[in-house]
Amino acid sequence: MAATKTFLTGIQTSGMPHLGNYIGAIRPALEAAREHDSMYFLADYHALNSVRDPARLRHDVRSVAATWLACGLDPERTVLYRQSSVPEVFELATVLGAVTAKGLMNRAHAYKAARDRNAEAGVEDLDAGVNMGLFNYPVLMAADILVMEADVVPVGRDQRQHIEYTADIAGSFNHLYGAGYAFPVPEGAFPEGESSLLPGIDGRKMSKSYDNHIPLFLPENKLKKLVRRIPTDSTPVEDPKDPDSSAVFQLLEHFADADRTAAVRKRLEAGGMGWGELKNELFDVLNGIFGPMRERYDALMEPDSELDAVLEDGAERARARARATMAKVRAAIGIA
Repeated sequence: MAATKTFLTGIQTSGMPHLGNYIGAIRPALEAAREHDSMYFLADYHALNSVRDPARLRHDVRSVAATWLACGLDPERTVLYRQSSVPEVFELATVLGAVTAKGLMNRAHAYKAARDRNAEAGVEDLDAGVNMGLFNYPVLMAADILVMEADVVPVGRDQRQHIEYTADIAGSFNHLYGAGYAFPVPEGAFPEGESSLLPGIDGRKMSKSYDNHIPLFLPENKLKKLVRRIPTDSTPVEDPKDPDSSAVFQLLEHFADADRTAAVRKRLEAGGMGWGELKNELFDVLNGIFGPMRERYDALMEPDSELDAVLEDGAERARARARATMAKVRAAIGIA
């Protein structure tokens, strides 16, 4: 029998996820977690590159952790922990920094994008606004992955470079110290299709950067208001409509069951449903799915809820694994 592979997923701590995050990341990740040895970490130290408000950071970490648990993450099967709870990650980042070429970091997408923005804006210093956290981001990410000896890292296709960089950095370490210890080289698992490209309330791709997203656990009345704001054309109620041209119907397709979706499509094409009624259908479906999750989320966000115990337990389990890795690393480099 083949050995069980470890899947490691890093979760951005940028506030409550939205419907697009749920379809594109949360739901498929939860399905994978039922089949594999999985670890999920909340990337709170990575967030320091952009978040300067301590209260916001604390809230966002709890909010994102509560979201995943409310959506069905089983902390008995999956190790859920804060990146900041595993100091071995940062020790390993120091070791990996010593074997990583600066030229490799110069080619990182995030760093190059920051320099390109400065160039386009006519800023003489192309490194203006770039901190070392952003520049060294790939090294810290490699440490996140390698300290857990992860085999597979599910990421979006736009993050392929992170996996390639981790493999390169692991390869550099293994070349120098492989006689004492060699990291398993992880591989990426990339989503199929474009399921995460949900339309937002303005018709564009749903994104926090566009401020057009629908957060997962909005109160019922606010959810209804946002759904009502999704744009539609002026086709009269009694006229046939093209479901596939409707952002509301595209959202419904991702969340309603096949029978309900087919029935709505038939009524739209026959002219038996107006856009307002379609929006009511979408609200009903979303509220039916996320209403119970919302109650669970709200309970977890309360002070002294079980959330802290879950994260503490996850930290202990993650640290046990990280300590074992770092013992081998220290011996290999001569600092045991």
